Amino acid sequence: MDLLFLGTSAGQPSKSRNVSATALKLLDERNEVWLFDCGEGTQRQILATTLKPRKVTKVFITHMHGDHIFGLPGFLASRNFQASEEKGQTDLDIYGPVGVKDFVMNSLKLTKTRLAFRINFHELSENGKIFEDDTFEVYVEKLDHTIFCLGYRVVEKDKTGELDAERLKFDGLPFGPLFGKVKKGETVEFEGKTFRAEDYIGADKIGKVVTILGDTRKTDAAIRLAIGADVLIHEATYKAGEEGMAKRHGHSTSRQAAKVAKAAGVKRLLINHVSARYLGKDISELAQGAKDIFENSFVAKDFYEEVIK
Repeated sequence: MDLLFLGTSAGQPSKSRNVSATALKLLDERNEVWLFDCGEGTQRQILATTLKPRKVTKVFITHMHGDHIFGLPGFLASRNFQASEEKGQTDLDIYGPVGVKDFVMNSLKLTKTRLAFRINFHELSENGKIFEDDTFEVYVEKLDHTIFCLGYRVVEKDKTGELDAERLKFDGLPFGPLFGKVKKGETVEFEGKTFRAEDYIGADKIGKVVTILGDTRKTDAAIRLAIGADVLIHEATYKAGEEGMAKRHGHSTSRQAAKVAKAAGVKRLLINHVSARYLGKDISELAQGAKDIFENSFVAKDFYEEVIK
């Protein structure tokens, strides 16, 4: 599970940062990529990476401000072209606030863009679980912005420990149906020997938790979404000391983001959605404002990749 930042600027692009988009790479876990927000130019940002648009199976939109959605029609068109040229089409799920379906469908209709894949829309208005399968769960909760805005909690389910097949074979159990029984946790008798599952199956692997927030003032909802997370992605549009301006515009400072991380007991805080007017010294001050509260903080840049171990 890896995180790849495709855009980390707030409101508008800067010379070094594009607007909001983050890819959660689940290539080892399920051979998919999930995209969180899709600001203008996201399709071009992807060209500078190894990401394959056809691998993107889910898009999660936090809110309907342009710097988070203007890139969506273009991305869909690019995905359509590139999937046609490569290995065919796969359907796409789009999750987001009420209105995201109208925005996408009207954009495609007015530009006469035809897609060869189906889009399944999931418009969200309530807190709770929005997705679950055998490997992952996704939860959503409303944040505190100037318009309806969401935060997402992605939970990887625990994995059963791996079977030590070589040891089992060495101890005298022939490969075949009996292996399957041991893997299922059963005790097996063979030629006078007892093979107990607990002796051959390793410890369960605890799943990872990633919390990805949209724009928000400091709020308890963010803490709830981030409880115990391995990584929290939290906006910090403003530096520490600019809390008044942050509140007026529905955003957070780096100090406030760090307080959320500390209260939630996360392992790592990654800061994004940085004001486009901030340059080198400002970024350093923004980073230090977070580190003063929560040491394991980092201000992400475009194309920064975090491997979640």
